[in-house]
Amino acid sequence: MNVFPGFILWLILLILCWPLALAALILYPFVWLVLLPFRLVGITVDAVFSLLKAILFLPARLLRGPGRAADAR
Repeated sequence: MNVFPGFILWLILLILCWPLALAALILYPFVWLVLLPFRLVGITVDAVFSLLKAILFLPARLLRGPGRAADAR
């Protein structure tokens, strides 16, 4: 579903300026490969922050008791 609007925009670009549309079509995989390490770093940073949050909130979760811990799930 998310591909269709991009395809329509590319078709409009193809009609208006076909050399730019073909350049975008050829360069897109290279741009994706260049940006891939940044996406992996973002996933890693998000995982580290989630781990830190879990470690910091662990005492509060333990002090809540077993009855409340079952409700939180």
